[in-house]
Amino acid sequence: MERIKILFFAEAVTLAHVGRPIALAQSLDPARFDVHVACADGYEFCFNGTQFTRWTIHSIPSQQFLDALAGGKPVYSTATLASYVEDDLRVLDAVRPDIVVGDFRLSLSVSARLRRIPYVSLMNAYWSPYVVQHYAVPHIPLTRLLPIRIANAIFRMARPVAFASHSVPLNRVRRQYGLPSLGTDLRKVYTDADYSMYADVPDLFPPKSLPQQHAYIGPIIWAPPLAKPDWWDKLPEDKPIVYVTLGSSGQGRLLPLVLEALAPLPVTVIAATAGTIDVTSAPANAFVAPYLPGDLAAQRASLVVCNGGSPTSQQALAAGVPVLGIASNLDQFLNMSGVIKAGAGALLRADRFRAKKLTRQVRAMLDDPALRTGARRVADAFSNYPAAQRMTAFLEGVQAFHRHAPTAYVDINSVATENQKNALPSAAQ
Repeated sequence: MERIKILFFAEAVTLAHVGRPIALAQSLDPARFDVHVACADGYEFCFNGTQFTRWTIHSIPSQQFLDALAGGKPVYSTATLASYVEDDLRVLDAVRPDIVVGDFRLSLSVSARLRRIPYVSLMNAYWSPYVVQHYAVPHIPLTRLLPIRIANAIFRMARPVAFASHSVPLNRVRRQYGLPSLGTDLRKVYTDADYSMYADVPDLFPPKSLPQQHAYIGPIIWAPPLAKPDWWDKLPEDKPIVYVTLGSSGQGRLLPLVLEALAPLPVTVIAATAGTIDVTSAPANAFVAPYLPGDLAAQRASLVVCNGGSPTSQQALAAGVPVLGIASNLDQFLNMSGVIKAGAGALLRADRFRAKKLTRQVRAMLDDPALRTGARRVADAFSNYPAAQRMTAFLEGVQAFHRHAPTAYVDINSVATENQKNALPSAAQ
């Protein structure tokens, strides 16, 4: 039986967009799939122990991405996306995949269509135009000047205009190649693909009128394959463990302040810097390393403190552990909205950080059994959406369908065989 050739594109602006494609690529049976991953240089440690074929592409620097988010500016220029398209085409022509899967590689909206290759996007459900959201103002220049209440009101009025401006670069590139505009809704730009797979569960982000080409794949739990620190097996066992990481897209400068805020509490803190800051002097109750296996750290913890983004939040919730998000960008606020509605976490603003407030919040969360119950409910929901099984069933079904109807689109909730449907239930289930 001929193997299905899959090409993953990882847009290496944050570790999450690298880790998710790698996790899915590793989950595919090499006897059934010929797997390739395209990623920018600088993430070699993430590929340790992998067996698939790797290709090098260009991504903008992470700091450029983070600076654009902080300034409320479009992440990509028209010139950058045009260069991405040419870079994509180079790899697509070399690999000639049956299916291409992209994680925030917006240029595939053009390049995959030019080569008529079925294109699957990986995205969080809270960026879907088919999931209702209530937007809170992120950390942008506006919040430095105004009270949050007023900034929120202005942001909600201005958001459609901001989303429209962020949509312009890709629409310009699409026009250059004779493709129609995607409109002014940034959510449609972010999720444009032949098939959109949400790395979430509908329990946290319920859909509304979901099209047949959209489905929930479930959380993609991944941690870089790195050695544990020397202190990993020597942690005190007489106190609750609080796992802290502000991630590669968090406010790294806040980590020392977070550690100091946790120092008076009767807890053991394990913290990962994600390589963003050097912690030269940690409190006596804190153990710090550049990176930690986040999934295992969450399993040991009674509470996870993070930037509110989906990767660490999902690691915590998969272990049935509540999340305290210290959010700065819009993605983090959107993710935490679902966590809070599920009764599994709480939110603090990075731009209004106060050490005493964090201390009080952590103490309250550790003493609140309802949060643990809420996190365990989410863990149960996660177990119904095994991402690896669902992706395998989906890719096999799409490939079989497109061999017979290459210009049509399949209902991705009906592509699996009867046995595979348990691995790929519809979003309505």
